This record gives sequence, C-alpha cells and structure tokens, in this order.
Amino acid sequence: MGNKITIYQKPTCSKCREALTILSESGQVFESINYYNDRLTVDVLRELVRKLGIPVKGLLRADEPLARGSESASDDELLRLMAENPDLIQRPIVVRGDSAVLGRPPEKIKKLLDE
Repeated sequence: MGNKITIYQKPTCSKCREALTILSESGQVFESINYYNDRLTVDVLRELVRKLGIPVKGLLRADEPLARGSESASDDELLRLMAENPDLIQRPIVVRGDSAVLGRPPEKIKKLLDE
C-alpha cells in the first residue's frame, strides 16, 4: 500500500490526459481521482503540498482570475480558496507512496514511476 499510485486530475486537461496515458502504458495499477467531482479538502491539499515538497503557493495556478489578489493570502487562506475552487489547483498531481510530482511536463511522472 505504501507505493500506491494516485493521480489527481481534470479530464478535460491535456496534460492530465498525457499523464493518464503515461500511467496506463506503465502497466502499473493506479487510482484516478477527478478532483472536480471528488473535491479535495484543505487537509488533503496540505498533505499533497508536503509530498510535493513545494510551498502552498506552488500549488496555486496564479494565472487564474480567481487567484488575483491572493499574493498576500496566508497558506491556510490559499488552501481554503483552492479547496473551494478546483480551477486554482495545479494539475496533474501524481502521488506514489510518500512522494508526489506535478506532471508539468508529464515526463516528470516517469521519474516517479522509476523510484
């Protein structure tokens, strides 16, 4: 269970579709979570940030209109904003055990699969 692979994705995202192809072609079993249907909680987002090893702002799609004015927001405020507005979350996110990568570019996923 420690090496379980999970992808958090949006089906209409081209990078997410590329990531799903990489995972499918790897032959490894994985779980796919459409985080628009299964919303991510603040706690799940906080855990993803930890596994990614990035600051909370690194998970934020800063070019989205909803992100404007969030420069001075606290980490907790940003996590709440992302939980309420999934368009603000960078994607795809692939988790394997206690490690994770943002699949931009999707080739980063291959390194995670080789661990």
